[in-house]
Amino acid sequence: MWMFVMFDLPVKTSEHRKQYARFRKTLLQMGFHMLQLSVYARYFGSEEAAAPYRSRIRLALPPEGQVRLLTVTDCQFGKMENYIGKTAAPREKPLEQLLLF
Repeated sequence: MWMFVMFDLPVKTSEHRKQYARFRKTLLQMGFHMLQLSVYARYFGSEEAAAPYRSRIRLALPPEGQVRLLTVTDCQFGKMENYIGKTAAPREKPLEQLLLF
């Protein structure tokens, strides 16, 4: 499954910009990758694996602005269409999955 973190945070003051940068840095340190401005995603093997990250994101929330967390299955993520202008862009490569027997 994939977890998306989508956010709109104020950046009008220097304190707002620091909070924005701190939140973004936290996401990057947690292994999220930027899909586009203010939209980050990370792959998780299960809902249980994603749960601690949800908690860590809640702890890192800035005092102002909007943050949304959304999880989708790998299949749903694979159906995403990407465009740059009117031209179709290549999809993100799915991560290699390790199977343990």
